[in-house]
Amino acid sequence: MSTETEGTTEDRRKYEFRKVIEELQDYEGSGTQLVTIYIPEDKQIADVVAHVTQEHSEASNIKSKQTRTNVQDALTSIKDRLRYYDTFPPENGMVIFSGAVDSGGGRTEMVTKTLESPPNPIESFRYHCDSDFLTEPLEHMLADKGLFGLIVLDRREANVGWLKGKRVEPVKSASSLVPGKQRKGGQSAQRFARLRLEAIDNFYQEVAEMANDLFVPKRHELDGILVGGPSPTKDEFLDGDYLHHELQDTVLGKFDVSYTDESGLYDLVDAGQEALADQAIVDDKNQMEEFFENLHTGEKATYGFEQTRRNLIMGSVDRLLLSEDLRSDVIVYECPNGHEEYEVVDSRHSTPDHECAECGEEAAVEEREDVIEHLMAIAEQRGTETKFISTDFEKGEQLLDAFGGIAGLLRYSTGV
Repeated sequence: MSTETEGTTEDRRKYEFRKVIEELQDYEGSGTQLVTIYIPEDKQIADVVAHVTQEHSEASNIKSKQTRTNVQDALTSIKDRLRYYDTFPPENGMVIFSGAVDSGGGRTEMVTKTLESPPNPIESFRYHCDSDFLTEPLEHMLADKGLFGLIVLDRREANVGWLKGKRVEPVKSASSLVPGKQRKGGQSAQRFARLRLEAIDNFYQEVAEMANDLFVPKRHELDGILVGGPSPTKDEFLDGDYLHHELQDTVLGKFDVSYTDESGLYDLVDAGQEALADQAIVDDKNQMEEFFENLHTGEKATYGFEQTRRNLIMGSVDRLLLSEDLRSDVIVYECPNGHEEYEVVDSRHSTPDHECAECGEEAAVEEREDVIEHLMAIAEQRGTETKFISTDFEKGEQLLDAFGGIAGLLRYSTGV
């Protein structure tokens, strides 16, 4: 599978997860009767079943009859789902949501959903019972993107670690043998200064070696490196070319931080938020810059559902650009005379009546589906790469607000 295809597949999986999370967030239960279970991949299914059985037994102590019944029904439904799995859950684990949700008019509906193989591994087993499903860990997974190296140092100590998504992971530390500025008696000022500079140089080399050992093996996955510390330490370290040359080129910036112990790594992430945010959406920005440039020339850009769909079918779209926040459905209508037409509506809205634009006849609904699923299915058939664009920057917002969240970069001009 090519890197582009892998990227498209990963984006699609994340989009599908995001849709399910949003659906789960809309559910509400009366009282604490919505059950969520997070199961890591190394947790034996038999142990999960035993835990659910124990919770079912303890639920008999719930005073409210309705809540007691709903919780036990949810747990029974979860046990039924677990029967489909062997010894362990799928790769990265899984999450099961079950409970009686409000369906309006004082009625409830039993809902059970299973999410397998989330974008990141589930770290620990978790049982949660509340009036809402627990989706926050999954939201963090969707936000977790990027691998950044972190270095904090002064002339006394240094720490090196990772920023993986939103998680800071301290890995290595070192303490220096650099003497203080006050020389001991009997030493000449020049000799003391020389020894001190040598000690500083040796310490910088030691820090660079730690960073090189950690970052160089991951240099092709690395999105950038942040360096923090007081001036002039961080400046001397970077200007001295101590880092491996392939790492030196990935340094996103240097930032003032007060601490150089493990807490300094967290301070560095806080100080470098703007650089990190820019880096996280740099590819999205590049895609939109190219789109607007092609739009300005009027040749190799398309936008809107109808025009983009027609270009996709022709096979002329190189990259399909879709807003991450697009939440619309496409409705396929057919009139008695066989004319097929499409209408895009907000996914929360009901299906409107439709009159055929060609003959004026009342058209019947043939199909309604997610507009992103509809367009991506065509894109996959035509070998078109799909890019999801964030709305966290101005031109990303414009894609959603001004162009309906749908655009494309063309392989050649089609006049459509």
